[in-house]
Amino acid sequence: MPRALLIKLGAIGDCIMAVPAAHALHQQGYQVDWVCGQAAAPILALYPWINLHVIDDHALLRGTPVQRIRVILALWRRFAGQSFDLCATLYYDSRYKLITLPIRARRKVLLSHTDRSLTLLPGRHHTDEYLRILTGRPDGETPARTPPVAPTSIPPSTLLPQPAKHRILLVPAGARNMMRDDALRRWPVESYVSLASTLFLRGFEVVLVGGPDDAWASPLFTHLPVVDLIGKLSLVETLSLLDSAAVTVTHDTGPLHLAGITSTAIVSLFGPTDPNGRLPQRPNAVALWGGEDFACRPCYDGRDFAACTHNGCIRQLTPSMVLAEIDLLLAARTESRNLLPIVRSTPIATQAR
Repeated sequence: MPRALLIKLGAIGDCIMAVPAAHALHQQGYQVDWVCGQAAAPILALYPWINLHVIDDHALLRGTPVQRIRVILALWRRFAGQSFDLCATLYYDSRYKLITLPIRARRKVLLSHTDRSLTLLPGRHHTDEYLRILTGRPDGETPARTPPVAPTSIPPSTLLPQPAKHRILLVPAGARNMMRDDALRRWPVESYVSLASTLFLRGFEVVLVGGPDDAWASPLFTHLPVVDLIGKLSLVETLSLLDSAAVTVTHDTGPLHLAGITSTAIVSLFGPTDPNGRLPQRPNAVALWGGEDFACRPCYDGRDFAACTHNGCIRQLTPSMVLAEIDLLLAARTESRNLLPIVRSTPIATQAR
C-alpha cells in the first residue's frame, strides 16, 4: 500500500480545506498519515481513514529553542525507519523542512512562491489547489469547485433544545491563530450586534459561538436575549451545534470551514481576503464580498495585509444585506431547495430583484 505523510498543523480552516486532497489520496489506495497540531486534532480525528500524529504545535511554534528541538526529535523518532511515497509539507516557510529532514520519501513537496506547480494560485479555491498539488495533476486536469469532505458522522448536538423557529448562529470574533490576530478579516462586531437584534425581533433563536480567545465580544451582546456559548464549547461540540443551525453567519475564520462540513446554510462575509479561494464549495453557501470598487481588494497576499486601519471593504457590508441572504436561504430550506454556492461582490440588497 502506498503511503502519504502530510504536515499541516493548523489553522483549522486550512486543515479542513486540505482534507479533500487527502481523501483523494485515500481513495487512490494510499495510507494517509497526518501530522497536525492540538487545535485541529479533534476535527481530523472524525475521519477514521486518517492516521493522526498529534504534536505540541504551541511548543514548536512559540516555545523555547529547547522545547522546539524536543518536539522535532520526538517526531523524527516516531517515523524512524519508515518510508513514504509522498511527504507533503503544506507550508511556504522553508523552516518547516526541518520537520521532515530525515524522513524518507520518493516525492517531497513544500509549497513554493517561485515554482508555479507548488503555489496556491490566486483566485482558485484552496481545496482545489491542495488537490492539484498533492495528486500532481496538471492545472487543466484538476476538478474545480471540489466540495468539502464531511466526517463520517457528526455527533448530534444535545446542548440546546431545538427551537420552535429557526436557529441562527453568529461568529462575531475569531480570525485569530497561534501566531497572530487577523483583525482585518472581521466584520465589525457592532454589525453583528445589530443583526442579532433584528433576528431576535423576528423570533429567531440567536446563538453566539467562538473560542476562548473570543470572550471580548460577549459583553457587547449582554442587552440582547442571545444564547452566548463563546468559549464554552469544545471543537466537536461547536461542530455539532453548527449542524443543528438553519444558518450560520461568519466572516473568514475557522468556524466558516467547520460550518462547511455540516448541514447549516452559510452567509460568509469577506473584505481583504478573496472568497473565491475560501468559501466552502457546497450548496447553500453564500459569500458577500465588500469593497468592490477598492483597487486594493483583495489585499491579503497569503502572509500579510495592506497597511489598513479602517477596514473599509468589509465595513461596506450591512446587516440588511446579510438579512436578505438569510431570508433567501431560509426560503430555500422551507421549499427543500438547494442554492448553488455563490460569491456576491455586489450584495443582493443593492441589486434589482
